[in-house]
Amino acid sequence: MNSWKPNTTQQTRLLRAQMLRHIRSFFDKKKVLEVETPALSQAANTDPYISSFECQKEKQTRYLHTSPEYPMKRLLAANSGDIYQICKVWRYGESGKNHNPEFTLLEWYRLEFSYHQLIKEVSELLHQLIPALSQQDKIYTYEDLFLEKFALNPHIASQQDLIDCVSANIKGLQTKSLSRQDLLDALLSHCIEPDFNDKCLTFVIDYPVTQSALASIRKEQGYTIAERFEVYIGQQELGNGYQEETDYQRNKHILYTENQERKKKQLDTMKLDQNFLEAMKQPIPECAGVAIGLDRVLMCLSNEDTIQKVINFPWDVA
Repeated sequence: MNSWKPNTTQQTRLLRAQMLRHIRSFFDKKKVLEVETPALSQAANTDPYISSFECQKEKQTRYLHTSPEYPMKRLLAANSGDIYQICKVWRYGESGKNHNPEFTLLEWYRLEFSYHQLIKEVSELLHQLIPALSQQDKIYTYEDLFLEKFALNPHIASQQDLIDCVSANIKGLQTKSLSRQDLLDALLSHCIEPDFNDKCLTFVIDYPVTQSALASIRKEQGYTIAERFEVYIGQQELGNGYQEETDYQRNKHILYTENQERKKKQLDTMKLDQNFLEAMKQPIPECAGVAIGLDRVLMCLSNEDTIQKVINFPWDVA
């Protein structure tokens, strides 16, 4: 039995250390402040597609954070200015080729940035971290991808249109219990993402409002669009970015709506993070924010095909 041994090679460990040095140097030159926030919180993530780990002590429940978003926004409300953080986060049930329940996240917020400006900064950083990127970035709207692939507008297509599209393009997937978001996610991951170039960054922007999370929204051509983006290398999603929603009432409504969706999926509802919501009353400054999965970046750097090979002691051997 050699279960005590790390899963990584020394070369991979050196690459991780180098990556972290480069990230800190990048933000230091831009005068973005590195911060720390607690890993444990009194409230869990309300997102119905993300599950939090619970910790119990003396009849008190705390949750390991799935992202440092809420406390970082509390810092923004306290006039921290531009900030970034490199930290461990935990997501229950996420395990596989591209997932480990415990992983390393880089998250940062830029005041007075549009999400288009943030896309340029994300590109700048990733090109520095991954020299093998040899081709120019591709940027697509979510709508254009679906129109080109299926001649279907994802913002206005009916539930039945989406079911018919999934049935025609993804064999064997049962659609009866799938939500609108589930159907769109299936079409994106099974039919669109496989076409992404693995020699360049691909940015997908302007998502359906059903996938807005805490992004701001805008009206366009008679429907509403979420001002957010995702960044990929090939099929590998590296990160998620947003034009951050700064309105207190809308943030509260989003968390409430996510809890209602959890009920529909027969999941436990989660206590709302009142400290976060109180900070939103200040409000936070206009800003754009993004979170990048650093283990996945390291997979690209080291040419490894599973996340377990870039984490010293992944979940199943920790």
